[in-house]
Amino acid sequence: MGKRLLLVDDEPFNLELMTELLQDAGYDTVQAEDGEAAWQILQQEGETFSAVLLDKMMPGISGFDLLRRMKSSSKLAFVPAIMQTAVGAAASVQEGLSSGAFYYLTKPFSRDMLLAVVAAAAVHWDRHQHFKELASQQAGALRHMNSASFSFHNLQEAQHVTSLLAKASPHPEKVATGLFELIVNAIEHGNLEVSYQEKTRLQSLEQWESELEKRLADPRMGQRRVYVDMARDAQALRFTIRDEGQGFDWQNFQDSAPDTLLSSHGRGILIARKLSFDQLDYLGNGNTVVATTYLAAQ
Repeated sequence: MGKRLLLVDDEPFNLELMTELLQDAGYDTVQAEDGEAAWQILQQEGETFSAVLLDKMMPGISGFDLLRRMKSSSKLAFVPAIMQTAVGAAASVQEGLSSGAFYYLTKPFSRDMLLAVVAAAAVHWDRHQHFKELASQQAGALRHMNSASFSFHNLQEAQHVTSLLAKASPHPEKVATGLFELIVNAIEHGNLEVSYQEKTRLQSLEQWESELEKRLADPRMGQRRVYVDMARDAQALRFTIRDEGQGFDWQNFQDSAPDTLLSSHGRGILIARKLSFDQLDYLGNGNTVVATTYLAAQ
């Protein structure tokens, strides 16, 4: 059985077109012709969907209204919502991302772009579910851990560290998602010196995985490590992530530039800020970031 997607659009033609494209790619789809019908489906089986594709402008419950309902639900908050609209203005894109949309597609979009965005969202949901399952194991004892330090250099090691550290939080699956995004950035863009533009190009050429392996085997870059420190006090849980790269102009990625919001990657910082942590602070040249969760607020 393929991954399930909920498609929400008040235009039957759009629903049929997306259904055909996505089913041909191996996805199982469920259709909803308005926000009210979609909300009923989500309340009953929302966690079975890998992503929800929402039309922004619909009568009654709009795409934004449905998105806000999802984000207010503990069960649905992390289901990736892909907002679609004919409006491509920067302000509209920022509004969607600020409301919690995971991706933003402007109509008309290409088949390749649709499939790339849906695939990325499905990977994000699988990762969230994976961390949620891991976090349920021995979580109680680890929440008494007040400090910890780790260092590692590849993504497999990063997953193990992330799943362990997240268990120190009252909401481990929430923290794990953003923590892993920040660590991935530290490895790929920090230690391995992959620029945003390079990753876009390599993904389009289907050379991304081989390039990562090549750089990890490089005698200079491949020896670099990422350092993660966790510290807890009465008010907050803080994760400090440091890489051995040259840093980056982090100010430009705090809210993500509108052009990057329409591509298939580049939202790690935004995900961490909007979905996982109460505060995100980059230090110095950008190779150190402190992610904070306030315990009193939870």
